[in-house]
Amino acid sequence: MTISYAPELLKKRLGGRNIYLVGMMGSGKSQTGPHLAKALNYGFVDADNVIEQLCGKAVSKIFEMDGEKGFRLVESQVLNAIGQRHSLVVATGGGVVIKSQNWGVLHQGIVIWIDPGKERLFLRLQADPGDRPLLQKNLLFSDFEDLVASREKFYDEADLHLQIGDSAPKEVAKQIVQSLPSILNDPEAPNAQQTTVS
Repeated sequence: MTISYAPELLKKRLGGRNIYLVGMMGSGKSQTGPHLAKALNYGFVDADNVIEQLCGKAVSKIFEMDGEKGFRLVESQVLNAIGQRHSLVVATGGGVVIKSQNWGVLHQGIVIWIDPGKERLFLRLQADPGDRPLLQKNLLFSDFEDLVASREKFYDEADLHLQIGDSAPKEVAKQIVQSLPSILNDPEAPNAQQTTVS
């Protein structure tokens, strides 16, 4: 049985908890976030944008100058600062899940894994590689598959796994709103299982 709430009631059930969108680069977190925030009357934050503003340079430049380790340190600091606020939809960077201490912040909110599927992701990233430090030129699918596999065990920690296919960001936001009540039924229940929606 599908349970649905009016937006205001759903917001009340959320109790101000932040919603963290996780997933691989190119999964559409930054495009989906504003639509979801509008639907819930939440604020929207793109964590990578905050990092760039704080450091005064692009993420790719931070990787180049400070390495991935330096970037991950700043990323954790920014996540901690965001976690002090409430009622936010947060688009996170694809690798935020790999540091265990970040989960201390993420699990204070609701974590949603946006998953278009690795084949679709690979095609998207080939069509629009952008300025992504971990995306090498002429990347082989087998290498990309390895990167996805290395992160899936972390994404599996999410409260909701949304298999979105080719859905547009606005539609993905709608799917999240429809799926949230299934996670919020009993937030105090121990050992709550991840919900997968496709």
